Amino acid sequence: MNQVRYGLIGFGAWGKHHADAIRKAGNAQLVGIAAHSDATASQATEAYPDAFVTTNYQELLSRSDMDVIDVVVPSYLHHEVATAVLNSGKHLLLEKPMGITLQECDSMIQLAENQNRLLCVGHELRLSSMWGKVKQMIDDGYIGDPQYCLVELSRNPYRQGAGGWRYDINRVGNWILEEPIHFFDLARWYLESAGLPESVYATANSRDPDRPELQDNFSAIVHFSGNAYAVVSQTLSAFEHHQTVKVTGSQGALWASWSGAMDRTRHPTYKLRAFDGAEVVDVPIEKPTGELFELEDQIERVAEAVQDGRPLHCTAQDGRWSVAMCLAASESVHRHATVQIDQS
Repeated sequence: MNQVRYGLIGFGAWGKHHADAIRKAGNAQLVGIAAHSDATASQATEAYPDAFVTTNYQELLSRSDMDVIDVVVPSYLHHEVATAVLNSGKHLLLEKPMGITLQECDSMIQLAENQNRLLCVGHELRLSSMWGKVKQMIDDGYIGDPQYCLVELSRNPYRQGAGGWRYDINRVGNWILEEPIHFFDLARWYLESAGLPESVYATANSRDPDRPELQDNFSAIVHFSGNAYAVVSQTLSAFEHHQTVKVTGSQGALWASWSGAMDRTRHPTYKLRAFDGAEVVDVPIEKPTGELFELEDQIERVAEAVQDGRPLHCTAQDGRWSVAMCLAASESVHRHATVQIDQS
């Protein structure tokens, strides 16, 4: 198989970036697109005249000329659409969050196993040349045993999404499942050798007192079974897009930072510094890092998994863990108490 044939469900703001990433991939081909409306379907036809375009995703799934379906739809639709994809016998790349409940996640995991299909969750930050370098250095023992991890974000408010779905708590599930889920995933990934995440205490507030569910400011402390802990924190009441990761261990420390005018910029500034217990050095980053670059790598990586059996960068179980941590954090915010994280 020279090129993996992709179908895309969702052609909104982020879905268009997915389409562009598929077009750029050397081992992938965009064969079909299911758009939400006639207007976006017309845009898809204009941009990708060789692709089959429809407003009915079931019609897309009925075709036999696609190997993997890339699903980029609002969170509350993930379970419905992912179930249909897997039942059609196709592999699945599913945007985060995997689901808005653990029951949804478990259902998709079981179905993927029954159908013997790949299910990859879109935590593309794992493929970053910088965030991934942090993981590599931890695994190589550069800082000794990891003991503490901070993942912090300061940015402008979320885009509302098509039809304002992201600002509707009934459709988004909760805001912690939006951006902080990436940072919970990174924290668990970095502290993998420290055991499983066991408990979380979280707090949050909103700029709008009439909409307290829109948690603009959020912080959580996650404790792991090996006595390490992570801090995940964000504010959506700031400006631009600035992310920081700090990891300290028994012998050293790492400090990575990324800044851009917005999250989807192709011209960010970024830096990784490392301390081995004796000296501080700047670690070279071999290629640009940012959400759009990682998305392109993700498309190619999933295609490699389909072609050659290369392990997925983020499995369905990884996706479930991220949802479990976010849901426990949300419960902690509401209860003002430490909450145990589901480890099943």
